[in-house]
Amino acid sequence: MADSRAGFLATMRAVLWSFVGIRKRKDYQDDARSLDPRAVVVAGLLGGLIFVLVLVAVVKWVVPT
Repeated sequence: MADSRAGFLATMRAVLWSFVGIRKRKDYQDDARSLDPRAVVVAGLLGGLIFVLVLVAVVKWVVPT
């Protein structure tokens, strides 16, 4: 039986959906079977870093210095 793992874009999509908190049970179960846990950790860290950088950029744009 071939081990079919999801690609990086599919992993990022699943992590971004988890940030929002909206996920169907079937999609969650499919992700649990196909996603590599190491890729999920890397995608989560990358998503968190992008989120923080966007927040910092918005605050610098809104608040005058």
